[in-house]
Amino acid sequence: MDMFDLLGHRARATPDRLALEDLASGERYTYARLNEQASRFAAAAIEQWSLVPGERVAYLGHNRAEFFAMLFGCAKAGLILVPLNWRLAQPELSSLLDDCTPAALIHGDEFRQTATALAAERSVLRIAIDGDDRNARRYAHDLAAAQPDTRQVAPRDPDTPWYLLYTAGTTGRPKGVIQTFRMMLANHLNIAPAVGLTGEDVLLNVLPLFHTAGINLYTTPLLITGGTVLIARQFDPRAALDVLERRATVFFGVPAVYEALLAQPAFEGARLDGVRSWGCGGAALAAPVTQRFADHGIRVRTGMGMTETGPTVFLLDEALALDKIGSVGHPQLLAEVRIFDPNLQDVAPGECGELLIRGPGVTPGYWQQPHATADAFVDGGWLRSGDIARCDPDGCYTIVDRRKDMFISGGENVYPAEIEKVLEHHPALAELAVTGVQDARWGEVGKAWLVLRPSAAQPSDDDLKHFCRKQLASYKIPARFEWLDALPRNAVGKITKQALREH
Repeated sequence: MDMFDLLGHRARATPDRLALEDLASGERYTYARLNEQASRFAAAAIEQWSLVPGERVAYLGHNRAEFFAMLFGCAKAGLILVPLNWRLAQPELSSLLDDCTPAALIHGDEFRQTATALAAERSVLRIAIDGDDRNARRYAHDLAAAQPDTRQVAPRDPDTPWYLLYTAGTTGRPKGVIQTFRMMLANHLNIAPAVGLTGEDVLLNVLPLFHTAGINLYTTPLLITGGTVLIARQFDPRAALDVLERRATVFFGVPAVYEALLAQPAFEGARLDGVRSWGCGGAALAAPVTQRFADHGIRVRTGMGMTETGPTVFLLDEALALDKIGSVGHPQLLAEVRIFDPNLQDVAPGECGELLIRGPGVTPGYWQQPHATADAFVDGGWLRSGDIARCDPDGCYTIVDRRKDMFISGGENVYPAEIEKVLEHHPALAELAVTGVQDARWGEVGKAWLVLRPSAAQPSDDDLKHFCRKQLASYKIPARFEWLDALPRNAVGKITKQALREH
């Protein structure tokens, strides 16, 4: 059996089951209809847009059900989909297009002006997915006119690039992480059995589809399984609570999403008992947030993965959600991990070191960047995660911090995440982050960037240092504090420390 027409196989098995519902438009797609639309997309790409296998198709737009017709349509046609981060400025988007050199740009009407400029700069075929833009090819018209071929797709190498996801790097040339058929199937085997996904499950997807979590946690595993995915155009906490109460059985979010749900006056755990599984990744979920959900009868399972790993690597067992707060759990079925010291030797049990990952879910590399690919791997096919981790006696892993965020103060290694886990319990703080800054005496010291909780009194620097002193060694206590209205975050709500350093 080939791996390249997963949707076609699913449509033959359960043609009338509901696959997708677009919550903004109300459009509903059975598996048979979704497969037909993907087949029409493949036919239109070849017959009307004159695209050839291996060419890239960029997409600029908010979440919508049609995205998955494009994704699986590219698989059928041998094209490579490139979802673009619509939060980027036009010059940043232009850099991504220069890197992936797409033959076509599909866009939502909400980004017509930007897409028109980007396409004109490089003579790229522009395809409007909605609106009345007469200067572009019309997506719906071209698909309706296409002659779909629903026969089984010819087998291809499972490591054939299927789509590219650009990392949220803040410096240097952007890197397009190659996503393959093998990676998607490995992710399915890593997450679907662990969560217990079935064809009866309903997922609310609120995460952006230019990010691996939006595509693969848990949308593609659930589509492979035969369940239903509800696609939200963007995350709205009030609307999300309504859907979670009425329809969803599983949910995956990032910490910022969970914090926003808690902040809603209508939040009540008893009203959400239809959701049997809650997952979180993308960044560490603060211990107070985990506890507040537990107080409402909800155990949030944390995990860890990367764009480069498809993404699932770790997942915490639900039974351990409160006993192992801060842990990302055990490695999943097809993920092999090690913790190395700077000399690439295994560390002693319980010690910190860099996490290395290997398995069929790991990317073959970065698009057209062989040197970056070579730098990302060590002998044996191990991917360097850039994360500092440790493993406890029960085999549960904790991500201590990013390697690049660690700083050295007076000769001692300091991990900002350790400090953040202490400060997050301070009742006056709504948000916080810690970075290292230069210091004439110690080389580097910690600086805490803080956001005050509404109606709270602002604590003094001495108050905050005293709060930290109860749990931290003196060299770990931040030497400087700065108050901000909000912390900078990327598309999935992760605080961007590079922006703080530049600030």
